Amino acid sequence: MTSDHVHAPRVIRTALPAEVENIAALHRRARSTYYPDGLPDDGTDWTAAWRGAVARRDGQVLCAVEAGEIVGIASFRALEDGPAGTVKLFQFHVDPGHWGAGIGRALHAACVEQWQADGRRTAVLDVHAGNRRAQAFYARLGWVPDPDHPAAEGDHHLYLRFAVGGE
Repeated sequence: MTSDHVHAPRVIRTALPAEVENIAALHRRARSTYYPDGLPDDGTDWTAAWRGAVARRDGQVLCAVEAGEIVGIASFRALEDGPAGTVKLFQFHVDPGHWGAGIGRALHAACVEQWQADGRRTAVLDVHAGNRRAQAFYARLGWVPDPDHPAAEGDHHLYLRFAVGGE
């Protein structure tokens, strides 16, 4: 990461392997807020998935830490078959107990700073169709529907795009 972001007692930094269980628990808490019937069990071992994300040399996991507690996480990397200059934001979560405190904005700003340092021009993500809170958050930050991936009937996700340089 190009620099640590410090806001009062908040630090945004690269996640450590020893933090994977806490990251996976935050991920579960955040995801469970937008599934009305409870978090579906799709068989994914999210602790193992986060362990893999933290260990990847071609990606990055950032975490927002306040008072020694991880309160936000973001995972991104370039896609192997994706367009040059594009990065995908795979996971972006703020602990629900900390919503509204500016953590998401600060974490997003740190992601954008890293993407700019890496020479990325475009970021893409998919967001659960029922997660209106996240959709509004991304829209406020400048994410727009991805014209290369329009939503199809029955899709459970919406595909968004972000101009990293602000164009």
